[in-house]
Amino acid sequence: MVNQLLQFSRAKKISSQNHTVVREFILLGLTEDPVLEKILFGVFLVIYLITLAGNLCMILLIKTNSHLQTPMYFFLSHLSFVDICYSSNITPNMLHNFLSDQKTISYAGCFMQCLLFIALVITELYILASMAVDRYVAIRSPLHYSTKMPRNICISLVMVPYTFGFLSGLSQTLLTFHLSFCGSLEIHHFYRADPPLLMLACSDTYVKKTAMFVVADFTLSSSLFIILLSYLFIITAVWRIRSAKVRHTAFSTCASHLTTVTIFYGTLCCMYLRPPSETSIEESKIIAVFYTFLSPMLNPLIYSLRNKDVIHAMQQMIKGNLFHKIAV
Repeated sequence: MVNQLLQFSRAKKISSQNHTVVREFILLGLTEDPVLEKILFGVFLVIYLITLAGNLCMILLIKTNSHLQTPMYFFLSHLSFVDICYSSNITPNMLHNFLSDQKTISYAGCFMQCLLFIALVITELYILASMAVDRYVAIRSPLHYSTKMPRNICISLVMVPYTFGFLSGLSQTLLTFHLSFCGSLEIHHFYRADPPLLMLACSDTYVKKTAMFVVADFTLSSSLFIILLSYLFIITAVWRIRSAKVRHTAFSTCASHLTTVTIFYGTLCCMYLRPPSETSIEESKIIAVFYTFLSPMLNPLIYSLRNKDVIHAMQQMIKGNLFHKIAV
């Protein structure tokens, strides 16, 4: 009996030595080359500033211009808000790490970055789905558009994504941080992502991996199904329109949304619908740059350059500011 107790005590001691009390993680980032880090700092700082300026300008235009007070631009303002939060969740810490020798992120900071990242990705997916539904209603019933898409419906179509995104992000993050981590705490990525972090776990990750793939599959497939179904109805509705000019106008209103959907869904599918491995982690860094930095930066440009209403609103705002300065 005494020998059994001694063996149990030794096993417990060894186990406690193998499992590290995690206080922080190390983010290895995109490169370990000091010169390249300085160059990347400048590149991503410019991208981040353009992202903030473009999306803030889009929100300001929609809030202040009476011609943009429609459901379409209501959803677009929330897309811009999510893009700002999404980019700001990752970029500041990444920029700091480019110039710092201590490329660490605290346990609490890691938890919050994981929660917000998952929540905002899911929220954006379903907001894009809501925008597809909005486009169908606008094309199918242009004369009754405002009555079929009242403000309470629009609010519901954005609150559901926010709520579902937060709950999914919280549950996934709790599952991740319920794992035990030991040995190296170096994350082979520029932000705290699930696949590379699972490589550091020394406890069983089956439940977490299963939950991650179930949520990723369900979110991507259900939101994409809504988008594809909406566009199937849109094509059917446009096909019934006799005027070629009207058909072209109807399709052109969907071009910006389709471009955003293609970029965002394409990169996410490449990122998450495969099991984590050393090779996939390295490849995912490049893929993640597209939907983490380029997609939030390009969205306001895509919607402004191809949208006459937004261009007109920007011209009015610029002329108004010029006249105000001249008058002063």
